[in-house]
Amino acid sequence: SQTSPVQARTLEVHDFSKGPLKMISPGRVYRRDTDDATHSHQFNQIEGLVIDKHITMADLKGTLLALAQHVFGKDRQIRLRPSYFPFTEPSVEVDVSCFRCNGKGCA
Repeated sequence: SQTSPVQARTLEVHDFSKGPLKMISPGRVYRRDTDDATHSHQFNQIEGLVIDKHITMADLKGTLLALAQHVFGKDRQIRLRPSYFPFTEPSVEVDVSCFRCNGKGCA
């Protein structure tokens, strides 16, 4: 993806003696995928990286929920589900209810 190199550059220049590393990298990603109902060769992605002592999965969950509520609204139903990505551990995917029907099924 085209957002991952930002993490490497940030790690190279960050001075950990001045505190933890916290960064996000939003951007467009292009893949050699065939477009279908669930895949696109181009999509938007936000990567985040936090390095500090005592960071837990609860920190990641809180950050993802706050971001989803800020972007999609506090009235959306938000679900985090464990997922497998070979390049990150732990990994979760964020599901957000439909803005039209709020998950009740669009007519």
